[in-house]
Amino acid sequence: MLKSRILVLGGCGQLGTELVAHLRAQYGAKKVIVSDIKEADDEMMAQGPFEVIDATDYSQIEDVVIQYEITEIYLLAAMLSATGEKFPEKAWQLNMTSLFNVLDLAKDGKIEKVFWPSSIAVFGESTPKNNTPQQTVMEPSTVYGISKLAGERWCEYYHRKYGVDVRSIRYPGLISYKTAPGGGTTDYAVDIFHKALKHDCYVSFLNAQSELPMMYIEDAIRATIAIMNVPRSQIKVHSSYNLAALSFTPEQLAAEIKKHRPDFQISYDPDFRQEIADSWPNSIDDSEARNDWGWEHKFGIEEITEIMLRELGPVYAK
Repeated sequence: MLKSRILVLGGCGQLGTELVAHLRAQYGAKKVIVSDIKEADDEMMAQGPFEVIDATDYSQIEDVVIQYEITEIYLLAAMLSATGEKFPEKAWQLNMTSLFNVLDLAKDGKIEKVFWPSSIAVFGESTPKNNTPQQTVMEPSTVYGISKLAGERWCEYYHRKYGVDVRSIRYPGLISYKTAPGGGTTDYAVDIFHKALKHDCYVSFLNAQSELPMMYIEDAIRATIAIMNVPRSQIKVHSSYNLAALSFTPEQLAAEIKKHRPDFQISYDPDFRQEIADSWPNSIDDSEARNDWGWEHKFGIEEITEIMLRELGPVYAK
């Protein structure tokens, strides 16, 4: 760990912003190089090394790997589910080319370890909805899900064929107050808090009963760092681990918000994202992650609601 030097590709998104803060606290700011397709805000630019990198450009990544003597890459650059449906070819190009670039760097011995996130989007309508197992039928219906499923198979292939140390988890929907919603189907669970504080009402693009797996961002960060820090021998799944914390519906989340803001109202106007949500699981069996490398979640719906309203409150205070 002491000699690790980390490159985070796509470090300005919802996950990257908070992951970078935790990594820099653990390793030191100078040992965590952040990159994205364009410059970050002034705060992130001032906190440590930052490089503008197109994650689909192998040579740009390689140059930074050599310059900073990078040992590990966290590849977070991706086009998410809802945005990907609007730009399917661009989504496939970004999501797959960036992965091959990083896997090839590891295959050629230029880096030692890779983290690449998958998603519950790898599952489809034929997947068991409840307590979805680690190994099951996977027939994704979105370009995002298709790219993630293909990526999982390539990760396992590079591990088996070339011995690449690549580690991955299938994220559920992530909830954070530090970044704005980023084009995902589960992002209603972030946007709802902004609208509750600003307008005391929210129009959900999913129906009232759309139950989806969710996770508070701090749990996701802990899982990400944990899987990268455990000995290689503890990693038994070389495609991607199921990861879970809790599941809820828009109706249930709205009920929690009303406990804090009694005037809050929710209405429903499902759009194209409803079909995406309908193809995803209601709940996830992540027993293999819990058994193999000790995963445990900490945050439930009550804690998440309280944190989101408290932290976002000053932004909308009159």
